[in-house]
Amino acid sequence: MTKKLLLAAGAVLALLLVWVIWFWQPAGDRAHQTLSLAAAPMGGDFTLHSADGPVALKDLRGKVVLVYFGYTFCPDICPTSLAYTSQALDMLSKDELARTQVLFISVDPERDTLAKLKTYATFFHPNVLGITGSPQEVAAVAKLYGASYSKQNTGSAGGYVVDHSAATYVVDPTGKMVATLQHGTPPAEVAKAIRAAMQAK
Repeated sequence: MTKKLLLAAGAVLALLLVWVIWFWQPAGDRAHQTLSLAAAPMGGDFTLHSADGPVALKDLRGKVVLVYFGYTFCPDICPTSLAYTSQALDMLSKDELARTQVLFISVDPERDTLAKLKTYATFFHPNVLGITGSPQEVAAVAKLYGASYSKQNTGSAGGYVVDHSAATYVVDPTGKMVATLQHGTPPAEVAKAIRAAMQAK
């Protein structure tokens, strides 16, 4: 393993450790599960809400947008995915980074306030924006991308976990969804997918 890979692995572990200290909410004895996609993702425009106001995908034309569905109480899957995405963003040039936006869509609007989403998302990277909406709004966006999620009671202090699919969707600068990255895709492959999407005409 090269020195660069060792440093990258160390960075991921450090991020996860800090996340556990500041954000983790134990989910009792029940294991958190990754779900399969509910349907083939088609993509499409949507508008949800951030702490700073409405966020419309169409307003991000000209940028590559990574769309990810999760929630801040997620014990393992979301922090791992966001840590990998953060590493990928750090591999981009300053110009490439300015043309890239990550949207972290909470499927748990009951607990994820907009203020909490902002803190959680930017903890991983300034280019990660936390957004959500009403249960109906979130469900409509999830349907566009084939994302699945299901609330499961745990009997713990937190009350429940939300099992969810863990794909990251790549939307090119024209607004077309061009790739679906599986959970655990290495940061270098995520960065490669971002750069490929930037070539869209």
